[in-house]
Amino acid sequence: MSLRYAFNTNGCAHHRLDDAIGLVADSGYDGIALTLDVGLLDPFADDYAAALRRAASILSRRGLGVVIETGARFLLDPRAKHEPTLVTAAPEGRARRIEFLTRALEAGAETGAEAMSFWAGIPASGLDPAQARGWLRAGLEEVARRAERLGVVAALEPEPGMLIETVADFTAIAEGVPGLRLALDLGHCLVTEDIEPDQAVLEYADRLGTVTIEDMRRGVHEHLPFGAGDMDVAAALGALRRIGFERLVCVELSRDSHRADRMVPEAIRVLRAAEAALA
Repeated sequence: MSLRYAFNTNGCAHHRLDDAIGLVADSGYDGIALTLDVGLLDPFADDYAAALRRAASILSRRGLGVVIETGARFLLDPRAKHEPTLVTAAPEGRARRIEFLTRALEAGAETGAEAMSFWAGIPASGLDPAQARGWLRAGLEEVARRAERLGVVAALEPEPGMLIETVADFTAIAEGVPGLRLALDLGHCLVTEDIEPDQAVLEYADRLGTVTIEDMRRGVHEHLPFGAGDMDVAAALGALRRIGFERLVCVELSRDSHRADRMVPEAIRVLRAAEAALA
């Protein structure tokens, strides 16, 4: 079997959405990881509903699968990166995050997405960790309920530096949350150094909702083009093939939007070459 690849639109921030979709499709990808954000597809814009329908139509015509991503930096608060979150102290902030994630789930339903990926957030300094985990658990349960109603897979991504940053953290918090799946970023395994990327694939095969791959250096959370870090691409892809992974494997190069014209086709070239070498 051949793996299916997607490219995250947060690496095409200087493109119009139509042009980003065209670049990804023409480069040979099977899908797109669609980050809801200002500039490309703003879920709080007045014309959002029409823009989403149009995007869904284009994606369908191009035969692209979809994963909905929610890692926008300043969408909810222009002065505080990634805020508010599911662990923000103010209840209205947590409600704002859930509203956003609900819109993301609705976008997933509209586009036929394989999953909606989201993360926990960073608790404020001095906040009681147990209280933060309580808020997070309540938020996860609410998101999971809404995901079930909409028929979309909700996948929690361990993110370095956040309350849930390792796959073990995911296992602990997801226990008893029906339907919640793991959004596994293989590069993050190199940052947290708790488990090797290929081993994470094998151990969490039955929990995977979506997978992201890029290069990273061990201990450094910086998304890099393939060949610039410590990712064993062949081992990671080999593990995904071993478990028969049929969902999209998403490339995330959010810091390379200024050269997306080169990075989009180059990334899939490297992935296809590495996969071919496994045969």
